[in-house]
Amino acid sequence: MAKQESHAVTSDLIDFLNASPTAFHAVDEAKKRLGSAGFHQLSEKELWELQPGGKYFFTRNHSTIVAFAVGKRYVAGNGFYIIGAHTDSPCLKLKPVTKVVKAGILEVGVQTYGGGLWHTWFDRDLSVAGRVILREGNSYSHRLVRIEEPIMRVPTLAIHLDKSVSTEGFKFNNETHLLPILATALKLLASKLGCEPDDICDFELQACDTQPSTIGGAAKEFIFSGRLDNLCILRSDAGIVVSLGTGANPHGSPGCGAWWKCYDPSKYHIVVILCFVWALIDATSSDSSLEEETGVRLVALFDHEEVGSDSAQGAGSPVMLNAVTRITNSFSSNYNAGAVLLEKAVQKSFLVSADMAHALHPNYMEKHEANHQPKLHGGLVIKTNANQRYATNVITSFIFREIASKHNLPVQDFVVRNDMSCGSTIGPILASGVGIRTVDVGAPQLSMHSIREVCAVDDVKYSYEHFKAFFQEFTHLDRSFYQEFTPLMVVHIDGIYLLVAH
Repeated sequence: MAKQESHAVTSDLIDFLNASPTAFHAVDEAKKRLGSAGFHQLSEKELWELQPGGKYFFTRNHSTIVAFAVGKRYVAGNGFYIIGAHTDSPCLKLKPVTKVVKAGILEVGVQTYGGGLWHTWFDRDLSVAGRVILREGNSYSHRLVRIEEPIMRVPTLAIHLDKSVSTEGFKFNNETHLLPILATALKLLASKLGCEPDDICDFELQACDTQPSTIGGAAKEFIFSGRLDNLCILRSDAGIVVSLGTGANPHGSPGCGAWWKCYDPSKYHIVVILCFVWALIDATSSDSSLEEETGVRLVALFDHEEVGSDSAQGAGSPVMLNAVTRITNSFSSNYNAGAVLLEKAVQKSFLVSADMAHALHPNYMEKHEANHQPKLHGGLVIKTNANQRYATNVITSFIFREIASKHNLPVQDFVVRNDMSCGSTIGPILASGVGIRTVDVGAPQLSMHSIREVCAVDDVKYSYEHFKAFFQEFTHLDRSFYQEFTPLMVVHIDGIYLLVAH
Protein backbone atom coordinates (compact mmCIF):
# COMPACT_ATOMS: atom_id res chain seq x y z
CA MET A 1 0.00 0.00 0.00
CA ALA A 2 1.39 3.40 -0.98
CA LYS A 3 2.28 5.76 1.87
CA GLN A 4 -0.35 8.34 0.95
CA GLU A 5 -3.04 5.66 0.67
CA SER A 6 -1.97 4.29 4.06
CA HIS A 7 -2.30 7.76 5.57
CA ALA A 8 -5.73 8.15 3.99
CA VAL A 9 -6.89 4.86 5.46
CA THR A 10 -5.73 5.83 8.95
CA SER A 11 -7.15 9.33 8.67
CA ASP A 12 -10.49 7.94 7.62
CA LEU A 13 -10.42 5.51 10.54
CA ILE A 14 -10.12 8.51 12.85
CA ASP A 15 -13.15 10.09 11.20
CA PHE A 16 -15.11 6.85 11.49
CA LEU A 17 -14.27 6.48 15.18
CA ASN A 18 -15.30 10.05 15.87
CA ALA A 19 -18.61 9.51 14.06
CA SER A 20 -19.39 6.26 15.93
CA PRO A 21 -19.85 6.81 19.67
CA THR A 22 -22.30 3.88 19.88
CA ALA A 23 -23.04 0.63 18.05
CA PHE A 24 -26.08 2.32 16.48
CA HIS A 25 -23.93 5.09 15.01
CA ALA A 26 -21.31 2.60 13.79
CA VAL A 27 -23.95 0.59 11.92
CA ASP A 28 -25.44 3.78 10.50
CA GLU A 29 -22.01 4.80 9.20
CA ALA A 30 -21.56 1.34 7.66
CA LYS A 31 -24.95 1.59 5.94
CA LYS A 32 -24.01 4.91 4.36
CA ARG A 33 -20.75 3.53 2.99
CA LEU A 34 -22.27 0.31 1.71
CA GLY A 35 -25.12 2.17 0.04
CA SER A 36 -22.68 4.48 -1.70
CA ALA A 37 -20.73 1.42 -2.87
CA GLY A 38 -23.74 -0.07 -4.65
CA PHE A 39 -24.92 -2.43 -1.92
CA HIS A 40 -28.72 -2.78 -1.78
CA GLN A 41 -30.53 -2.92 1.56
CA LEU A 42 -32.68 -5.97 2.25
CA SER A 43 -35.35 -6.54 4.89
CA GLU A 44 -35.48 -9.73 6.95
CA LYS A 45 -39.28 -9.38 6.83
CA GLU A 46 -39.43 -9.61 3.03
CA LEU A 47 -38.65 -12.22 0.37
CA TRP A 48 -35.13 -11.88 -1.01
CA GLU A 49 -34.61 -11.86 -4.76
CA LEU A 50 -30.86 -12.13 -5.19
CA GLN A 51 -28.75 -12.15 -8.35
CA PRO A 52 -25.24 -13.44 -9.15
CA GLY A 53 -22.88 -10.49 -8.88
CA GLY A 54 -25.30 -8.68 -6.57
CA LYS A 55 -24.25 -6.80 -3.43
CA TYR A 56 -26.58 -6.57 -0.44
CA PHE A 57 -26.88 -5.84 3.27
CA PHE A 58 -29.44 -5.98 6.08
CA THR A 59 -29.53 -4.77 9.67
CA ARG A 60 -31.09 -6.02 12.88
CA ASN A 61 -31.95 -3.73 15.80
CA HIS A 62 -29.96 -0.98 14.06
CA SER A 63 -26.90 -2.33 15.90
CA THR A 64 -26.03 -5.46 13.87
CA ILE A 65 -25.32 -5.45 10.14
CA VAL A 66 -24.60 -8.20 7.60
CA ALA A 67 -23.26 -7.31 4.14
CA PHE A 68 -22.45 -9.71 1.32
CA ALA A 69 -21.45 -9.90 -2.34
CA VAL A 70 -22.50 -12.88 -4.47
CA GLY A 71 -19.97 -14.26 -6.94
CA LYS A 72 -21.11 -14.30 -10.56
CA ARG A 73 -20.32 -18.03 -10.72
CA TYR A 74 -22.00 -18.83 -7.43
CA VAL A 75 -24.45 -21.74 -7.27
CA ALA A 76 -26.40 -22.99 -4.27
CA GLY A 77 -24.20 -25.21 -2.11
CA ASN A 78 -21.00 -23.23 -2.68
CA GLY A 79 -19.12 -21.71 0.24
CA PHE A 80 -19.27 -18.44 2.15
CA TYR A 81 -16.10 -16.50 2.97
CA ILE A 82 -16.92 -14.55 6.10
CA ILE A 83 -15.32 -11.99 8.37
CA GLY A 84 -17.14 -11.47 11.67
CA ALA A 85 -16.68 -8.85 14.37
CA HIS A 86 -18.69 -6.84 16.89
CA THR A 87 -20.00 -3.29 17.02
CA ASP A 88 -20.24 -2.77 20.79
CA SER A 89 -17.69 -1.66 23.38
CA PRO A 90 -17.75 -1.42 27.20
CA CYS A 91 -19.53 1.73 28.36
CA LEU A 92 -21.83 3.28 30.93
CA LYS A 93 -25.45 2.93 29.80
CA LEU A 94 -28.11 5.21 31.22
CA LYS A 95 -30.73 3.53 33.41
CA PRO A 96 -34.41 3.82 32.39
CA VAL A 97 -34.99 6.18 35.32
CA THR A 98 -31.92 8.36 35.17
CA LYS A 99 -32.63 11.14 37.63
CA VAL A 100 -30.65 11.03 40.87
CA VAL A 101 -30.44 14.08 43.14
CA LYS A 102 -27.83 14.27 45.91
CA ALA A 103 -26.75 17.33 47.88
CA GLY A 104 -28.69 19.51 45.46
CA ILE A 105 -26.73 18.15 42.47
CA LEU A 106 -28.44 16.34 39.60
CA GLU A 107 -26.74 13.05 38.70
CA VAL A 108 -27.42 10.35 36.09
CA GLY A 109 -28.10 6.74 36.99
CA VAL A 110 -25.95 4.42 34.86
CA GLN A 111 -25.37 0.69 34.38
CA THR A 112 -21.97 -0.78 33.61
CA TYR A 113 -22.01 -2.54 30.22
CA GLY A 114 -19.31 -5.15 29.62
CA GLY A 115 -15.98 -5.50 31.37
CA GLY A 116 -14.73 -1.94 31.28
CA LEU A 117 -11.77 -0.46 33.10
CA TRP A 118 -14.20 1.75 34.98
CA HIS A 119 -11.60 3.78 36.87
CA THR A 120 -10.61 5.33 33.52
CA TRP A 121 -14.07 6.94 33.28
CA PHE A 122 -13.42 9.20 36.27
CA ASP A 123 -12.56 12.86 35.64
CA ARG A 124 -13.35 12.67 31.91
CA ASP A 125 -15.47 15.16 29.99
CA LEU A 126 -18.49 13.04 29.06
CA SER A 127 -21.60 13.37 26.97
CA VAL A 128 -24.41 11.06 25.82
CA ALA A 129 -25.29 9.33 22.55
CA GLY A 130 -27.61 6.56 21.39
CA ARG A 131 -31.14 6.28 20.06
CA VAL A 132 -34.55 7.55 21.08
CA ILE A 133 -38.13 6.67 20.18
CA LEU A 134 -40.08 9.81 19.23
CA ARG A 135 -43.80 10.38 19.01
CA GLU A 136 -44.63 12.17 15.75
CA GLY A 137 -48.36 12.77 15.60
CA ASN A 138 -50.04 9.37 15.41
CA SER A 139 -46.81 7.50 14.59
CA TYR A 140 -43.43 6.82 16.12
CA SER A 141 -39.89 7.07 14.78
CA HIS A 142 -36.42 5.83 15.67
CA ARG A 143 -33.78 8.58 15.77
CA LEU A 144 -30.07 8.59 16.51
CA VAL A 145 -28.89 11.31 18.81
CA ARG A 146 -25.56 12.61 20.01
CA ILE A 147 -24.78 15.57 22.23
CA GLU A 148 -21.24 16.60 21.37
CA GLU A 149 -20.73 19.10 24.17
CA PRO A 150 -19.33 17.84 27.49
CA ILE A 151 -22.32 17.73 29.85
CA MET A 152 -21.31 15.11 32.42
CA ARG A 153 -18.40 14.14 34.59
CA VAL A 154 -17.68 11.44 37.18
CA PRO A 155 -15.55 13.34 39.72
CA THR A 156 -13.00 11.63 41.92
CA LEU A 157 -12.69 12.35 45.61
CA ALA A 158 -9.93 14.80 46.56
CA ILE A 159 -6.86 13.14 48.05
CA HIS A 160 -7.31 15.27 51.18
CA LEU A 161 -10.53 13.33 51.87
CA ASP A 162 -9.12 9.89 51.00
CA LYS A 163 -5.48 9.47 52.00
CA SER A 164 -5.69 5.70 51.43
CA VAL A 165 -5.68 6.17 47.66
CA SER A 166 -1.89 6.66 47.84
CA THR A 167 -1.29 3.46 49.80
CA GLU A 168 -4.15 1.14 48.85
CA GLY A 169 -4.94 2.32 45.34
CA PHE A 170 -8.11 3.82 43.89
CA LYS A 171 -11.17 1.94 45.16
CA PHE A 172 -14.77 2.73 44.28
CA ASN A 173 -18.28 1.29 44.20
CA ASN A 174 -19.75 0.84 40.72
CA GLU A 175 -23.29 1.62 41.92
CA THR A 176 -22.71 4.70 44.07
CA HIS A 177 -19.46 6.28 42.85
CA LEU A 178 -19.82 6.01 39.05
CA LEU A 179 -22.75 8.44 38.82
CA PRO A 180 -22.00 11.32 36.42
CA ILE A 181 -23.19 14.78 37.45
CA LEU A 182 -25.20 16.62 34.81
CA ALA A 183 -27.95 19.01 33.75
CA THR A 184 -31.47 17.94 32.73
CA ALA A 185 -31.08 15.13 30.17
CA LEU A 186 -34.47 15.16 28.43
CA LYS A 187 -34.36 18.89 27.80
CA LEU A 188 -30.93 18.55 26.18
CA LEU A 189 -32.09 15.64 24.01
CA ALA A 190 -35.26 17.46 22.97
CA SER A 191 -33.26 20.53 22.02
CA LYS A 192 -30.87 18.41 19.93
CA LEU A 193 -33.75 16.59 18.20
CA GLY A 194 -35.89 19.69 17.67
CA CYS A 195 -38.85 18.31 19.62
CA GLU A 196 -40.58 18.68 22.97
CA PRO A 197 -39.41 16.61 25.96
CA ASP A 198 -42.85 14.95 26.10
CA ASP A 199 -42.33 13.65 22.53
CA ILE A 200 -39.48 11.41 23.73
CA CYS A 201 -41.18 8.09 24.52
CA ASP A 202 -38.10 6.09 25.44
CA PHE A 203 -34.35 5.99 24.91
CA GLU A 204 -31.28 3.76 24.83
CA LEU A 205 -28.37 6.01 25.65
CA GLN A 206 -24.83 5.70 26.92
CA ALA A 207 -22.17 7.99 28.25
CA CYS A 208 -19.31 8.68 25.84
CA ASP A 209 -16.01 10.52 25.95
CA THR A 210 -15.97 13.88 24.20
CA GLN A 211 -12.23 13.79 23.49
CA PRO A 212 -11.85 13.00 19.77
CA SER A 213 -9.79 10.12 18.42
CA THR A 214 -6.40 11.21 17.16
CA ILE A 215 -3.03 10.20 15.73
CA GLY A 216 -0.24 10.34 18.30
CA GLY A 217 3.28 9.25 19.13
CA ALA A 218 6.61 10.90 18.37
CA ALA A 219 6.50 9.56 14.80
CA LYS A 220 2.68 9.74 14.50
CA GLU A 221 2.67 5.95 14.69
CA PHE A 222 -0.19 5.40 17.16
CA ILE A 223 -3.95 5.84 17.23
CA PHE A 224 -5.37 7.07 20.54
CA SER A 225 -9.10 6.52 20.82
CA GLY A 226 -11.96 4.94 22.65
CA ARG A 227 -13.78 1.90 21.19
CA LEU A 228 -10.80 0.54 19.23
CA ASP A 229 -12.12 -2.78 20.54
CA ASN A 230 -13.76 -3.40 18.18
CA LEU A 231 -14.35 -0.47 15.81
CA CYS A 232 -10.73 -0.53 14.62
CA ILE A 233 -11.28 -4.03 13.23
CA LEU A 234 -14.66 -2.99 11.83
CA ARG A 235 -13.01 -0.20 9.90
CA SER A 236 -10.71 -2.72 8.23
CA ASP A 237 -13.49 -5.04 7.19
CA ALA A 238 -15.97 -3.15 5.26
CA GLY A 239 -14.64 -0.63 2.94
CA ILE A 240 -12.49 -2.17 0.32
CA VAL A 241 -14.40 -1.17 -2.82
CA VAL A 242 -15.48 2.25 -3.45
CA SER A 243 -14.01 5.49 -4.36
CA LEU A 244 -16.36 7.87 -2.72
CA GLY A 245 -14.19 10.94 -3.13
CA THR A 246 -15.98 12.64 -0.24
CA GLY A 247 -13.04 13.77 1.86
CA ALA A 248 -13.08 13.72 5.64
CA ASN A 249 -16.23 12.77 7.50
CA PRO A 250 -18.04 15.99 8.46
CA HIS A 251 -18.77 14.58 11.91
CA GLY A 252 -15.16 13.63 12.51
CA SER A 253 -12.23 15.45 13.98
CA PRO A 254 -11.84 18.76 12.12
CA GLY A 255 -8.69 19.10 10.11
CA CYS A 256 -7.73 15.42 10.28
CA GLY A 257 -7.52 15.11 6.51
CA ALA A 258 -5.66 18.38 6.22
CA TRP A 259 -3.27 17.29 8.94
CA TRP A 260 -2.30 14.25 6.88
CA LYS A 261 -2.41 16.36 3.67
CA CYS A 262 -3.80 13.39 1.80
CA TYR A 263 -7.50 14.13 1.32
CA ASP A 264 -7.73 15.60 -2.16
CA PRO A 265 -11.06 14.39 -3.65
CA SER A 266 -9.88 15.15 -7.15
CA LYS A 267 -6.97 12.73 -6.81
CA TYR A 268 -7.77 10.06 -4.28
CA HIS A 269 -10.45 7.44 -3.86
CA ILE A 270 -11.43 7.63 -0.22
CA VAL A 271 -11.86 4.23 1.36
CA VAL A 272 -14.41 4.47 4.14
CA ILE A 273 -15.91 2.70 7.10
CA LEU A 274 -14.42 -0.16 9.07
CA CYS A 275 -11.36 -2.28 8.05
CA PHE A 276 -13.85 -5.14 7.32
CA VAL A 277 -16.42 -3.20 5.39
CA TRP A 278 -13.59 -1.44 3.66
CA ALA A 279 -12.07 -4.79 2.67
CA LEU A 280 -15.39 -6.12 1.37
CA ILE A 281 -16.17 -2.98 -0.58
CA ASP A 282 -12.73 -2.79 -2.16
CA ALA A 283 -12.69 -6.50 -2.97
CA THR A 284 -15.94 -6.12 -4.92
CA SER A 285 -15.49 -2.66 -6.43
CA SER A 286 -14.79 -3.35 -10.10
CA ASP A 287 -17.12 -4.99 -12.60
CA SER A 288 -14.70 -7.89 -12.91
CA SER A 289 -14.01 -8.41 -9.20
CA LEU A 290 -16.78 -11.01 -8.85
CA GLU A 291 -16.49 -12.42 -12.38
CA GLU A 292 -14.68 -15.63 -11.39
CA GLU A 293 -15.95 -15.81 -7.82
CA THR A 294 -17.83 -19.04 -7.04
CA GLY A 295 -18.66 -18.19 -3.43
CA VAL A 296 -20.24 -15.43 -1.35
CA ARG A 297 -18.09 -12.81 0.38
CA LEU A 298 -19.77 -11.77 3.62
CA VAL A 299 -19.16 -9.45 6.57
CA ALA A 300 -21.19 -9.83 9.78
CA LEU A 301 -20.92 -7.23 12.53
CA PHE A 302 -22.75 -8.21 15.73
CA ASP A 303 -23.92 -6.35 18.78
CA HIS A 304 -23.61 -7.51 22.43
CA GLU A 305 -20.30 -9.40 22.15
CA GLU A 306 -19.04 -7.63 25.26
CA VAL A 307 -21.85 -9.16 27.34
CA GLY A 308 -21.92 -12.70 25.95
CA SER A 309 -23.64 -12.40 22.54
CA ASP A 310 -26.92 -13.87 23.84
CA SER A 311 -29.46 -11.55 22.25
CA ALA A 312 -31.59 -11.35 19.11
CA GLN A 313 -28.82 -9.34 17.45
CA GLY A 314 -25.82 -11.10 19.00
CA ALA A 315 -23.61 -13.79 17.48
CA GLY A 316 -25.45 -16.35 19.60
CA SER A 317 -28.66 -15.66 17.68
CA PRO A 318 -29.58 -17.30 14.34
CA VAL A 319 -28.53 -14.19 12.37
CA MET A 320 -25.57 -15.87 10.66
CA LEU A 321 -27.28 -19.20 9.99
CA ASN A 322 -30.40 -17.42 8.74
CA ALA A 323 -28.34 -15.33 6.32
CA VAL A 324 -26.45 -18.33 4.92
CA THR A 325 -29.70 -20.31 4.65
CA ARG A 326 -31.65 -17.58 2.88
CA ILE A 327 -28.86 -16.87 0.41
CA THR A 328 -28.46 -20.57 -0.38
CA ASN A 329 -32.21 -21.06 -0.83
CA SER A 330 -32.45 -18.00 -3.08
CA PHE A 331 -30.29 -19.77 -5.65
CA SER A 332 -31.80 -23.25 -5.25
CA SER A 333 -34.42 -24.35 -7.77
CA ASN A 334 -35.31 -27.38 -5.65
CA TYR A 335 -36.71 -26.42 -2.26
CA ASN A 336 -36.49 -30.00 -0.99
CA ALA A 337 -32.73 -29.99 -1.60
CA GLY A 338 -32.21 -26.88 0.52
CA ALA A 339 -31.07 -28.68 3.68
CA VAL A 340 -28.45 -30.72 1.83
CA LEU A 341 -27.20 -27.69 -0.08
CA LEU A 342 -26.93 -25.74 3.17
CA GLU A 343 -24.85 -28.51 4.76
CA LYS A 344 -22.54 -28.51 1.74
CA ALA A 345 -22.24 -24.73 1.86
CA VAL A 346 -21.33 -24.68 5.55
CA GLN A 347 -18.60 -27.31 5.08
CA LYS A 348 -17.10 -25.29 2.22
CA SER A 349 -17.19 -22.03 4.17
CA PHE A 350 -14.60 -20.23 6.28
CA LEU A 351 -14.96 -17.60 9.01
CA VAL A 352 -12.38 -15.08 10.17
CA SER A 353 -13.41 -14.01 13.67
CA ALA A 354 -11.73 -10.65 14.09
CA ASP A 355 -11.39 -9.01 17.49
CA MET A 356 -8.62 -6.94 18.98
CA ALA A 357 -5.66 -8.71 20.62
CA HIS A 358 -3.52 -7.94 23.67
CA ALA A 359 -0.20 -6.43 22.63
CA LEU A 360 2.83 -6.96 24.86
CA HIS A 361 2.85 -4.22 27.51
CA PRO A 362 6.44 -3.03 28.17
CA ASN A 363 5.61 -2.34 31.83
CA TYR A 364 3.90 -5.70 32.44
CA MET A 365 5.79 -8.15 30.25
CA GLU A 366 5.26 -10.98 32.74
CA LYS A 367 1.56 -11.02 31.81
CA HIS A 368 2.35 -12.63 28.44
CA GLU A 369 3.49 -16.19 27.77
CA ALA A 370 7.21 -16.12 26.97
CA ASN A 371 6.97 -17.36 23.36
CA HIS A 372 3.73 -15.62 22.43
CA GLN A 373 4.18 -11.88 22.80
CA PRO A 374 2.46 -9.96 19.98
CA LYS A 375 3.73 -6.43 19.55
CA LEU A 376 2.35 -3.19 18.18
CA HIS A 377 3.31 -2.71 14.49
CA GLY A 378 3.69 -6.50 14.20
CA GLY A 379 0.62 -7.33 12.11
CA LEU A 380 -2.50 -9.35 12.80
CA VAL A 381 -2.40 -11.82 15.70
CA ILE A 382 -3.62 -15.42 15.36
CA LYS A 383 -5.18 -16.41 18.69
CA THR A 384 -5.14 -20.03 19.86
CA ASN A 385 -6.51 -21.71 22.99
CA ALA A 386 -6.53 -25.44 23.75
CA ASN A 387 -9.78 -25.07 25.71
CA GLN A 388 -11.57 -23.58 22.70
CA ARG A 389 -11.89 -20.05 24.03
CA TYR A 390 -10.69 -19.27 20.51
CA ALA A 391 -11.85 -21.34 17.51
CA THR A 392 -8.49 -21.51 15.68
CA ASN A 393 -7.14 -24.90 14.61
CA VAL A 394 -4.11 -25.95 12.59
CA ILE A 395 -5.93 -25.88 9.23
CA THR A 396 -7.61 -22.52 9.70
CA SER A 397 -4.42 -20.88 10.99
CA PHE A 398 -2.44 -22.36 8.08
CA ILE A 399 -4.82 -20.87 5.52
CA PHE A 400 -4.66 -17.45 7.14
CA ARG A 401 -0.85 -17.60 7.36
CA GLU A 402 -0.61 -18.65 3.73
CA ILE A 403 -2.53 -15.55 2.66
CA ALA A 404 -0.10 -13.44 4.69
CA SER A 405 2.90 -15.20 3.17
CA LYS A 406 1.72 -14.56 -0.39
CA HIS A 407 1.43 -10.83 0.33
CA ASN A 408 4.48 -10.42 2.58
CA LEU A 409 2.32 -9.49 5.55
CA PRO A 410 3.54 -10.06 9.12
CA VAL A 411 1.60 -12.42 11.39
CA GLN A 412 1.93 -12.96 15.15
CA ASP A 413 0.71 -15.59 17.62
CA PHE A 414 -1.01 -15.30 20.97
CA VAL A 415 -1.56 -17.98 23.62
CA VAL A 416 -2.62 -17.03 27.14
CA ARG A 417 -0.50 -18.16 30.10
CA ASN A 418 -1.66 -21.34 31.85
CA ASP A 419 -1.99 -19.48 35.15
CA MET A 420 -4.32 -16.83 33.69
CA SER A 421 -7.90 -16.97 32.47
CA CYS A 422 -8.56 -16.48 28.77
CA GLY A 423 -11.13 -14.21 27.17
CA SER A 424 -13.20 -15.30 24.21
CA THR A 425 -14.78 -13.99 21.02
CA ILE A 426 -17.67 -14.62 18.66
CA GLY A 427 -15.45 -17.26 17.00
CA PRO A 428 -16.34 -20.28 19.18
CA ILE A 429 -20.00 -19.19 19.25
CA LEU A 430 -20.30 -19.16 15.45
CA ALA A 431 -18.05 -22.19 14.94
CA SER A 432 -20.23 -24.32 17.21
CA GLY A 433 -23.55 -22.73 16.29
CA VAL A 434 -23.12 -22.87 12.52
CA GLY A 435 -20.46 -25.60 12.21
CA ILE A 436 -18.10 -23.46 10.17
CA ARG A 437 -14.28 -23.56 10.04
CA THR A 438 -12.98 -20.57 11.99
CA VAL A 439 -9.76 -18.72 12.74
CA ASP A 440 -9.59 -16.12 15.53
CA VAL A 441 -7.42 -13.11 14.76
CA GLY A 442 -7.03 -9.50 15.84
CA ALA A 443 -4.93 -6.38 15.63
CA PRO A 444 -2.72 -5.81 18.71
CA GLN A 445 -3.59 -3.00 21.10
CA LEU A 446 -2.84 -1.66 24.58
CA SER A 447 -5.28 -0.41 27.24
CA MET A 448 -8.08 -2.71 26.07
CA HIS A 449 -11.46 -1.72 27.59
CA SER A 450 -10.14 1.60 28.84
CA ILE A 451 -12.04 4.73 27.89
CA ARG A 452 -8.95 5.54 25.75
CA GLU A 453 -7.12 2.72 23.97
CA VAL A 454 -3.99 2.51 21.82
CA CYS A 455 -3.17 0.71 18.57
CA ALA A 456 -0.58 1.16 15.82
CA VAL A 457 -1.10 2.84 12.47
CA ASP A 458 0.83 0.04 10.74
CA ASP A 459 -1.54 -2.60 12.09
CA VAL A 460 -4.55 -0.84 10.57
CA LYS A 461 -2.81 -1.04 7.20
CA TYR A 462 -1.87 -4.71 7.68
CA SER A 463 -5.43 -5.57 8.75
CA TYR A 464 -6.94 -3.98 5.66
CA GLU A 465 -4.50 -5.69 3.30
CA HIS A 466 -4.92 -9.09 4.97
CA PHE A 467 -8.72 -8.99 4.95
CA LYS A 468 -8.85 -7.80 1.36
CA ALA A 469 -6.51 -10.60 0.26
CA PHE A 470 -8.69 -13.11 2.13
CA PHE A 471 -11.76 -12.09 0.13
CA GLN A 472 -9.93 -12.08 -3.17
CA GLU A 473 -7.95 -15.30 -2.84
CA PHE A 474 -9.66 -17.68 -0.45
CA THR A 475 -11.59 -19.61 -3.11
CA HIS A 476 -8.46 -20.58 -5.02
CA LEU A 477 -6.34 -21.18 -1.91
CA ASP A 478 -8.91 -23.43 -0.25
CA ARG A 479 -9.37 -25.48 -3.42
CA SER A 480 -5.63 -26.00 -3.93
CA PHE A 481 -5.13 -26.82 -0.26
CA TYR A 482 -7.41 -29.83 -0.40
CA GLN A 483 -6.19 -30.93 -3.83
CA GLU A 484 -2.60 -30.98 -2.63
CA PHE A 485 -3.28 -32.45 0.83
CA THR A 486 -1.47 -35.77 1.23
CA PRO A 487 -2.02 -38.03 4.26
CA LEU A 488 1.15 -38.64 6.26
CA MET A 489 2.21 -41.46 8.52
CA VAL A 490 5.00 -41.84 11.06
CA VAL A 491 7.71 -44.38 10.20
CA HIS A 492 10.35 -45.55 12.67
CA ILE A 493 13.69 -46.29 10.97
CA ASP A 494 16.92 -46.94 12.88
CA GLY A 495 15.77 -45.03 15.94
CA ILE A 496 14.53 -42.05 13.91
CA TYR A 497 10.88 -41.09 13.46
CA LEU A 498 10.03 -39.81 9.99
CA LEU A 499 6.87 -38.33 8.45
CA VAL A 500 6.28 -39.83 5.02
CA ALA A 501 3.46 -39.69 2.48
CA HIS A 502 0.98 -42.48 2.96
